[in-house]
Amino acid sequence: MIASALALLMMQVGPNPSIDAFPGLPDELRDRPERPQARDRADTASPAQGKLADCVNLARGDAEAARDYAQKWREAAATQLELAQSAHCLGIAFVREGEFAEAQRAFDLATDEVPLGAPAYQSRLAAMSGNAAMAQDQPAIADIAFGRAVTLATQADDAPLLASVLIDRARALVALERNDEAVATLEKARGNDPANARAWLLSATLSRRLERLGEAREQIAQAALLAPQDPAVGLEAGVIAALSGREQEARRSFESVLLVAPDSDEAKRARGYLEQLQS
Repeated sequence: MIASALALLMMQVGPNPSIDAFPGLPDELRDRPERPQARDRADTASPAQGKLADCVNLARGDAEAARDYAQKWREAAATQLELAQSAHCLGIAFVREGEFAEAQRAFDLATDEVPLGAPAYQSRLAAMSGNAAMAQDQPAIADIAFGRAVTLATQADDAPLLASVLIDRARALVALERNDEAVATLEKARGNDPANARAWLLSATLSRRLERLGEAREQIAQAALLAPQDPAVGLEAGVIAALSGREQEARRSFESVLLVAPDSDEAKRARGYLEQLQS
């Protein structure tokens, strides 16, 4: 029975890595304002930060109004930082409208307009540009933007931020089928932020798709320690266990997904896998 179940699982997950192995747009590219960084004085010391938050909040409910707000803000901008932040919010508005090419251009503009002394803010904006390119299925362009984000995060000496943009770059590398580079990039991400559960989860996903199940088991175990309530972690743990011939362990992982997030997409997939294991 387990052999047939494994065959079905293999048909669904596939042995090769692909872009759909990784989550889609990160929260920062959706609609929330950037986290202020203490070392980014140019980013945090301005009253324009309040305007950015207002504009991003507006974009949640009315993207067109946020776009108009951002354009008017640009026309009246008193500082270089305001120019950058208005372009930042313009990009968010375009994302909300599904206009990813326009969003990418806005984020690139914002990155270039950030005044000296705020490399962490620039890094986040460059990463947003990369994610907008990924949304257009342009991983080669995204890789350039993510490479810039990595350089800027390194300049900022911000290890958690560096880990985050390295994860983003790994997604582009997977899409480009540069798997060894993606593995090394995720390893760097884990080294810079060992507490980043997403880095361990995506490492496990990639290892599993490369049929490195021993590494995948170790990586997903660490992800589970860091994020025990994450349904994506539970789902991946179940798939890895099933492909490793550990049927009972796989069942427990899939059932845990149903407990912690019964209405999630992961739960829907977990139910399907459980049905396969029972057949």
